[in-house]
Parts: sequence; structure tokens; C-alpha cells
Amino acid sequence: MNVRILVKLEIKPPFVVKPVYFEGLRKVGSPVLLANKYYEQGADEILYIDIVSSLYQRNIVFDIIKETADNLFIPFSVGGGVKTIEDFSELFHIGADKVVINTYAIQNNPNIINAAAKIFGKQAVVVNIEVKEWDHFYECYSDSGKIGTGKELFSWIKEVVDRGAGEILLQSIDRDGAKNGFDIELAKMVVDSVNIPVVISSGAGELKDIKELIEYAKPSGVAISSILHDNDHTIKEIKKYLSDNGIKVSK
Repeated sequence: MNVRILVKLEIKPPFVVKPVYFEGLRKVGSPVLLANKYYEQGADEILYIDIVSSLYQRNIVFDIIKETADNLFIPFSVGGGVKTIEDFSELFHIGADKVVINTYAIQNNPNIINAAAKIFGKQAVVVNIEVKEWDHFYECYSDSGKIGTGKELFSWIKEVVDRGAGEILLQSIDRDGAKNGFDIELAKMVVDSVNIPVVISSGAGELKDIKELIEYAKPSGVAISSILHDNDHTIKEIKKYLSDNGIKVSK
């Protein structure tokens, strides 16, 4: 099975931004232009996450999402501010292939996972888990890493899988945007604990970081942002490096 190389676009409408440790947003560019750029480079999937909609209690900006989707011919996953089944439905209608949910499910009503999986199919429901380590206690966060929930990571993972989540996106608050490498031990524990795809984000600084993560933790996919936005590497360079090192990726 090929390992998917995804691009994570963190959005503060109308721009793609890049935080470090989920703080200090740096403007990167246009979601439409960057999504198209990474699609042409060979990304397997685009993750579009509005990182301020839940935090600021804003509505989902559907028009930017639709414009981004219209130019893509690869899987497109969209999250941020999703609170209702109607939000899921509208996102699918305008071009999303999967919908990503975190804050509303963990803070308000986890039953939305059950309902969405039943209506749209498990494969369309991705649960985004933002986690921070406190002396070997892994706490789940919401609102783009701003609000602690008190929920322990592995109990929440079991719950979302039982409720019908088809995929997990794991983001480490302690590693995100710092380009210091992934928390490979955490990644492996999460991948080994479930029988659904897990995409690991947060930490790529060098190509060897991605290789080490894949070889050790064996995730379904790796989501990349900083090293692409900073033009350190392209998707093509990442895939060639991995392929040259015996890791199966799509062309």
C-alpha cells in the first residue's frame, strides 16, 4: 500500500497561514493558488482546515472552499467550524470528499460523528485530534490547539472509532510548525491502537524526518506544510526521496 503524501493548508480566511506550536500566524498565500500548486506537484490529497472558525465562532466560508475544490482532481478534505449535518452536506455539495471535525465533536456533541458516518459513510468522516503531552499524559485540545478538553488521547480515539470515524488526523501541538521532527513514538502508539487510517502531521523539517516517521510508525499518510510553504522541498522531491529509500508512494 502506498503511503499518501498530503498537504495541510491552515486557513485564516481568506489566506493560508502557518502557525508554530499553533501560535503566531504567518501569512503564506492564497488557498486556491497553493492548493493548485501542490496538486500539480503531485500531492495525493489536500487538507483544508479553517483554524479560526471555531475559535472565533465564525461561519464556514463556503465560497473560498468551493473555489479551491473546483481546481482540484485529487481527494479534498475540509474542516473548521463544522457543527451540523447540514455543514457536512454543504461541504460535500461544493466539492469536499471528506469532512474533518474536532471542536464541536469533542466539546459539544460527539454524536455528530455517528450521524455523519451513518448518512455519508465512514470513509467521509475524519476526526482531527490536536494533542499536547503533559508529563506522559496526552491531552486532546480543541479550537486550533487553544482549549484543553481534559480528555485523554487514547480514550477519545477509542470513542471516535467506536462512533464511526473513518480516519484520524493526528496533530502534535508540541511539534507543529517547528520543523524539529515528528513525535514518532506518539505516532506509532496511535497507529497501532486503531484499525482505521491515521494521517500524521506536525514536525517535518527534513526529508529524513518523513522517512523515519513512515518506517517507524507506518501511518496511512503524512501531512506536510511548513517545508512546502517555505520552498525547502517540493512534493516531487519528497516522493522521489521516499521512493529511492524503498518506501512506496504514488507517482
